[in-house]
Amino acid sequence: MTHADPQRISVRSVLSRGFRRRCPSCGTGRLFRTYLKQVENCETCATEFGHIRADDIPAYFTVLLVGHMVVPLAVMVEQLYHPSQWVHLSAWIPLTLIMTFGLLPRIKGASVGVLWRLRLSGNEMQ
Repeated sequence: MTHADPQRISVRSVLSRGFRRRCPSCGTGRLFRTYLKQVENCETCATEFGHIRADDIPAYFTVLLVGHMVVPLAVMVEQLYHPSQWVHLSAWIPLTLIMTFGLLPRIKGASVGVLWRLRLSGNEMQ
């Protein structure tokens, strides 16, 4: 099987494929074998991913996105409706957890895709 040249695939395609948790090279194979554990090689095109380490990038961007969505909503609800504290807790904690656990593997997929496209492994600083 021939490997695609990462530079021939647009950043948009790589981000989209990774966000869908698919191989950034072919867009078909799975990128993860479990929730956050990436595959060593794509099952479709055999592109290698085992050497790519996204480390803290996905967590950072997930916290950034979720925080920038949940906090303004919570402040707006407080300003408009003044609900009790238990209403805030029962609404915002589950929403934050659902969004975090839903976005984390998708953002990790996009991060791995970008690292693959840039031909970085995440070990460059060591």
